[in-house]
Amino acid sequence: MSKADDIFIGMCADILRNGYSSEGQTVRARWADGAPAHTIKRFGVVNRYNLAEEFPALTLRPTPLGLCVDELLWIWQKKSNRVADLRGRIWDAWADENGTIGKAYGYQMGLRYKFGHGETDQVDNVLWQLKNTPYSRRILTNMFNFRDLHEMTLEPCAYSMTFNVTERSLNAVLHQRSQDILTANNWNVVQYATLVFMFAQVCGLLPGELVHVIADAHIYDRHVPIIEEMLTRRTYPAPKFRLNEAVRDFYDFTPEDVAFEDYETNPQIRGIPVAV
Repeated sequence: MSKADDIFIGMCADILRNGYSSEGQTVRARWADGAPAHTIKRFGVVNRYNLAEEFPALTLRPTPLGLCVDELLWIWQKKSNRVADLRGRIWDAWADENGTIGKAYGYQMGLRYKFGHGETDQVDNVLWQLKNTPYSRRILTNMFNFRDLHEMTLEPCAYSMTFNVTERSLNAVLHQRSQDILTANNWNVVQYATLVFMFAQVCGLLPGELVHVIADAHIYDRHVPIIEEMLTRRTYPAPKFRLNEAVRDFYDFTPEDVAFEDYETNPQIRGIPVAV
């Protein structure tokens, strides 16, 4: 099986068996019919993926690489907050009257700050450091800007990346305050594994390890039967990940520059309800 399948199965089984239910509490999220969206959660989940061994894509169901990368580039490359700049429709429910998600995600990545090497934004600062001071312990980004939280339609879930180079390997820690495990877990893992591959390639490094830290890892009540069915499925080997080796500038990457080969999976799960 894919090692990502193994990690996902173990995490879900632990949440269902040992998790804490929000039943009886007041919760913010609601289903489309207005019912409260309760969860079963585990606090402080840490998953490790060795990108040098295999790419962490689920085979329990397919993860759409192109759409994942499109959203990743929307945040990190376009630094956009306009939902119309996305190919998918996943952010429509959080769009404001101006068609944006407010001062969230890509907006924060585009803000300019004074760094030791000049004024630039967070993405360009990371790229500069990986090329010029790769062994620094200060290579990180943060989208959780307290000053702007009141102007965000959704406060960032995956909010920070810390990069660390060991010899020639680029490692990263993805910090996430909250995650809907069914809809978003492998989506985010695939996105940020791809980002590590991209940054490594344009900075002359090799992909190393991705560590995913989730403060509140939860399964929504209406997702429990879906998860339980997923855990009974057979699994397949991880696909091969291909990145266009000709791209040497991060801002030249497109979703067409990434591909899976030999990606055998179970059927996709349609109609998953999303709590807002």
